[in-house]
Amino acid sequence: MITTSTLGKAAGVSAVVAGLLFVSVQIGHPHLELASVSTTEWIVRNTMKVAMAALSLAGITGIYLRQVRQLGILGLVGYVLFSTAYLVMMSVAFVAGYVLPSLAGTSPAYVNDVLAMASGGTVVGDIGALAVTNLVSAVTYLAGGVIFGIAVFRAGILARWAAALLAAGTLAALAVPLVPHLVDRLIAFPTGIALVGLGISLWRSIAPQATTENAHAERLAVR
Repeated sequence: MITTSTLGKAAGVSAVVAGLLFVSVQIGHPHLELASVSTTEWIVRNTMKVAMAALSLAGITGIYLRQVRQLGILGLVGYVLFSTAYLVMMSVAFVAGYVLPSLAGTSPAYVNDVLAMASGGTVVGDIGALAVTNLVSAVTYLAGGVIFGIAVFRAGILARWAAALLAAGTLAALAVPLVPHLVDRLIAFPTGIALVGLGISLWRSIAPQATTENAHAERLAVR
């Protein structure tokens, strides 16, 4: 039977898997260059990013609903911004994984510009709405992650260390354009670990309630 406890636990598992995907997809990530776009690895990594974004969205929704009253307006603002970031991120990863490979041979200049945008390089041509999409993704991820992390920390229901790490980890993304490629991928690790921590904390916060509900149902059945 599907209950609120079951959905809450599913959201916790989603956050854990999303965090693990967020970390694992960074390991050995190739440079963003035209030659990489047509490889199987490129498609696999971007498929993982699509799954990560979808699971993150489910996870933070569960985290928000678990403490909706305690999070208040600050939490609502953070949740809306952070959710928007993952929705945009999922769309961009889908385009990168399934659209760019088909354009690499016929429109290499366009693909190079898209890759330059993603890596903070110089865009020469017109990439249309992707420029705005990238800006929206960056702003909502930074602002949403920091605000949502602070709101969860203040609520004090889930693991505070994970909430603080979420806020700090997303804020650290500001340093990505300033560090070498080998280092910039490591900056994603704290956010991934924070999602794992919040997912486990969400699961553990719901389990006692579920046990109580089951015990109550059993008592009613005996009567």
